[in-house]
Amino acid sequence: MTTRIEFGISITPTWQERKEVIRLTKLADEAGLDLVGIQDHPYQPRFLDTWTLISYLAATTSRVRFFPDVTNLPLRPPAVLAKAAASLDLLTGGRLELGLGAGSSWDPIRAMGGPARTPGQAVEALREAIDVIRLVWSGERGIRYDGGHYRLSGLHAGPRPAHAIGIWLGANRPRMLDLIGEKADGWVPSAPWAPPEDLPAYLARIEDAAARAGRDPGSIRRVYNMMGTIGPAGGERFVGPATYWVEELARLAELGIDAFIFWPSGEDPERQVERFATEVAQPLQAGIGGAAP
Repeated sequence: MTTRIEFGISITPTWQERKEVIRLTKLADEAGLDLVGIQDHPYQPRFLDTWTLISYLAATTSRVRFFPDVTNLPLRPPAVLAKAAASLDLLTGGRLELGLGAGSSWDPIRAMGGPARTPGQAVEALREAIDVIRLVWSGERGIRYDGGHYRLSGLHAGPRPAHAIGIWLGANRPRMLDLIGEKADGWVPSAPWAPPEDLPAYLARIEDAAARAGRDPGSIRRVYNMMGTIGPAGGERFVGPATYWVEELARLAELGIDAFIFWPSGEDPERQVERFATEVAQPLQAGIGGAAP
């Protein structure tokens, strides 16, 4: 399967810096970037609610797509989450993807009224949530689902989303990687816990799981979060001039990464986003021909 390489930015939803959040999102939209990812930590007092923020930002833009990077499942019941995602997808003309995570930081989750799950329970809850979300998106009547964590008892579902929303999972543990290959539409690794040298092993596990499930491994998107700075080389990974970024991302594309999410660090994030769009994304699209190898 040939997939177009996509580029986007990650935004921290800090309420004190909401004007900058709005400016960066509009800039991404105007600069021709594809995606805006926003992390979801409802228990974080510095953060705006991610879904409310995405709804607001979507109304201020016209073409860029949004995804929670990634949704905190323990604090978002999957049937309600599916309804919210389908509604927003319809209202934006198909500009939503669904990043989904099993949860972490269990003490803050429990403090907000959510469950504290073991690793095994987190995997099974996420597996069930994928089923529930897709059932709700079907728009069918009288839907039933009897899981260990989630249940539907004769639900009349609707509306259906405007397009086939991708379910992208953020995870790196073996059972989670197997679940991505078996059921998910994409993988959302982040460079701090999935550095480039570890990606081949992770991807091999996902692809093996997809093959066992009878799925095309190439149909699974690989959406890579990277924090860094475009500018003088600093001896750190993802810190260097635009030419360095183009070379690094081209190598990652050869590994199979097909979407790059830039989290600008340092001063002047607006200038960083502009440079990423014009000096990194555009040359890469031209050099790769817009498609993954």
